Amino acid sequence: MAEEDPELAELRKKRAAQLQGDQIAQAQQEEQQRQIEQQRQLILKGILTNEARERLANIKLAKPEYATTLENQLIQLASTRRISEKITDAQLKNLLKQLIQTQRESTITFKRR
Repeated sequence: MAEEDPELAELRKKRAAQLQGDQIAQAQQEEQQRQIEQQRQLILKGILTNEARERLANIKLAKPEYATTLENQLIQLASTRRISEKITDAQLKNLLKQLIQTQRESTITFKRR
């Protein structure tokens, strides 16, 4: 076989190095996301009762967008120390009702000409 062009070999090496760098960056980003999710779950475990965590897990299966919004609200309340005791299932239901009402109210728009 003919000898490979040195310029082509150099380009291949650069491309392989770039792909490897991309894979490392992606792996680091995935690890960081995993750690953030782990911290979120730890915080939620500390502020929710078992029943409330089960309900939140069920909500996450049915309506992931509601669960994410609710989790963010709960974490924000915990970080500002506005939660003095664990949130019960009934309290979580009330928070969910409020969330649903505000989302429904904000999605109705009328445009008249």
